Amino acid sequence: MEIRFPADAPDYRDFNLTLVFPALVDGERVPCAISVEALEDHFGARSNDTEGWRRAFDAGRAHIEAVAREHLLISNGTPVLLKSGHFPPGNLAGA
Repeated sequence: MEIRFPADAPDYRDFNLTLVFPALVDGERVPCAISVEALEDHFGARSNDTEGWRRAFDAGRAHIEAVAREHLLISNGTPVLLKSGHFPPGNLAGA
């Protein structure tokens, strides 16, 4: 299974408090998302606005995409929603 992540900016979804970002799984676009809570708990988001959450996403993008990749492999390429529990305890902004 080939998994790539385009450099597209994430989209904020207010109905479920997530940032959505695409993956390409064997050439097909698959939505992935991370909760605002995970960005606050683990990636240093300190503001309650979309720009603060996007900055935290950008700072942790490599790690977020690595965890999304693991879950895409496990789920055979189905959409992924990453929550705070998908990341080890602590702030990973510097990781």
